[in-house]
Amino acid sequence: MAEPQMVDPHDPVMTGENSFIRLSNDGGKTLAERVSHWRVLWSPAGQGHALFIESTLTGKGPRLYADNAGMARYLQRMIETLLYQEFADQKLPVIDAQFERTGNALSTVEERIVSRDEEIILSWWDLMPPYVLTMPPGAMNRPLGVYSTFLPARSAQLSVNGAAATAKVFPQERFGKASSSCCLAWSETWTRPKGEKT
Repeated sequence: MAEPQMVDPHDPVMTGENSFIRLSNDGGKTLAERVSHWRVLWSPAGQGHALFIESTLTGKGPRLYADNAGMARYLQRMIETLLYQEFADQKLPVIDAQFERTGNALSTVEERIVSRDEEIILSWWDLMPPYVLTMPPGAMNRPLGVYSTFLPARSAQLSVNGAAATAKVFPQERFGKASSSCCLAWSETWTRPKGEKT
C-alpha cells in the first residue's frame, strides 16, 4: 500500500492570517465597507501587518496601512491582485501604522490599527464553527492555492476614530459550509506550483 503524501508539493509564498470584514446595506448585493487585514508570519518580503480598507468612514477610494511597506507591496503584487484589484494598486501610499490584537476566539477578537491620524478597530464576535478551506493552485482558475482556517462571525464591526459603520454582516455560504461576510482567516498559507518564479 502506497503511503499517503504527507508534504504538500507546492511552494509557499506566504503564511499567516488574512481576516476580513465586508459589510452591506442590502444583504450583500453591494458592499458598503471592505477591509482585508493581514498578519504575515513569513514571506520572502519579511513579516508584519497590512490593512487594506475601502470604507465610507475613511473617504473616497481604498487605503493601505502597514508596518512593513515592502511586505505590503509584495502582498499587492502576489495575492491581492487575485482578490480585489483596487487593493492591488501599487500607487496607493503606504500609511505607517501600528497593529495590535486583543480578545480571543471564544468571545470577541479585535484588531486595532493606529496611524498618525486614525484609529481603526475591527471586531468579530458570535463566531460560528470553524472550517478549513483547501484550494490548491489552479482551483477557481487561480495560479496560487490557499489553505486557511475560517472562523465566520455572525456579528462584526468596523470603526474609525470612534465612528462605527452602520452596514451589516450578511450570511455567505462557502462551498456548502455555513459562513458569513466577516471571517477570521487564521493559519493561512498561500502556495504556488513548485519551482515557479515570481
